[in-house]
Amino acid sequence: MTAITAQDLVDFVYHEARLLDELDFEQWLALFTEDGYYWMPLTHNQTDPILEASLMYEDKLLLQVRIERLAGQRTFSQQPKSRCHHLLQQPHVINFDANASEHQVRTAFHYTETRGDKQTMYVGWSTHHLVVENGQLRQRLKRVDLLNCDAPLGNIQLFM
Repeated sequence: MTAITAQDLVDFVYHEARLLDELDFEQWLALFTEDGYYWMPLTHNQTDPILEASLMYEDKLLLQVRIERLAGQRTFSQQPKSRCHHLLQQPHVINFDANASEHQVRTAFHYTETRGDKQTMYVGWSTHHLVVENGQLRQRLKRVDLLNCDAPLGNIQLFM
């Protein structure tokens, strides 16, 4: 990859959502750095995933375990399998410098998850912290802030 552009960051976000919608979790996981995290805060404006409870705060190993569970033949909570759809606003590049080592992109979304006859919709914002590794964009952190994060929520089966 040559010099990173702001459009590359936007394209990354759309590509990442498409992989999730296609349930291509292995390729999605490959987008993370080895020290990457997927974080879903429990409260608005939460600043610390370690000292404060979160809906999810998973490193790459935990994400891999969840992906393996989703693919398991004996995972009865996935019979029938869950499906999802992301509807994204235009991603907004909030931190970009072609010479910087990390970039940030924030995207408002509507996310729908369905399994059988049950359909659940979530609304929020994703913030991708992107870095370049070996000439490729990777996400070091994906933070998903739900609009109703402090409401009682059911089981979220997939990834937003």
